Amino acid sequence: MTHKSGFVSIIGFPNVGKSTLMNALVGERLSIITPKAQTTRHRIMGIFNGDDFQIVYSDTPGILKPHYKLHRAMMSAVYASIDDADVILLLTEPANQFRQEDILKKLHTSDVPVIVVINKIDRTSMSDLESEVENWNKILEKAIVLPVSALYKQNLEQVLKAILQYLPESPPFYPKDELTDRSQRFFVSEIIREKILMNFSQEVPYSTEVSVEEFREEINLTRIAATIYVSRETQKGILLGHQGKAIKKLGTDARKDIESFLNVHVFLELHVKVAKDWREDEKALKRFGYRLIDDPRSPN
Repeated sequence: MTHKSGFVSIIGFPNVGKSTLMNALVGERLSIITPKAQTTRHRIMGIFNGDDFQIVYSDTPGILKPHYKLHRAMMSAVYASIDDADVILLLTEPANQFRQEDILKKLHTSDVPVIVVINKIDRTSMSDLESEVENWNKILEKAIVLPVSALYKQNLEQVLKAILQYLPESPPFYPKDELTDRSQRFFVSEIIREKILMNFSQEVPYSTEVSVEEFREEINLTRIAATIYVSRETQKGILLGHQGKAIKKLGTDARKDIESFLNVHVFLELHVKVAKDWREDEKALKRFGYRLIDDPRSPN
């Protein structure tokens, strides 16, 4: 029996449902999901295995125009994902005008197969959907265009079939029992960041970064200490809240999801520190695990 393996990159604008799609395709909740843009900051791999295939999905940050060095690092992850891919899933939604010309040019000139996935079909009419499919057939003539609903898992089997026809023959890249290349510490930090996005508004969620400082497994308990970094002193006060009520609620919300994720009782300790203008600080960004476009290891 021949075996197929390959890397499948999921790219698209913010809020089109990339994380929802990857979680549905992998069958596990790996990427955090919120209604807010820029929820995904890192490239997150999710591994899906069959008897004779292994698909390594990459959920990438949403495509955006960079305003900070942090955004440049996020776009670096997108371009690296495209360069590594055996198949590219370009995720869009009805009436989402994809005008990122450099990305489209890269897809046009690349030999990598492209599958345009039109998400959220549960929110559109059949006539609008037909028009959307026709439009994408003109924009990317070589691409397969597939309408889906990632939220309701509609038509995802067609996406899997399309991917499998493009996967190269290869042994598995990862052991069959692995789900991701990321550590538990990473997912804990992402859960905490998700709760920040859900509990706070305006600029505060976008000015925060989470670092897990301690992860100690004991009998029937895991002790976790994490630091939330903010850009300004005023943001620290907002996160803490009056008499610490805001940070207490955040910790409770995060702990519940972390316990569900780890399947163990958790003692979670949160601290807030100011790392002034960290989104523009290259040393801070690298310490938090980001790579900049002008990093020599990044794609051209």
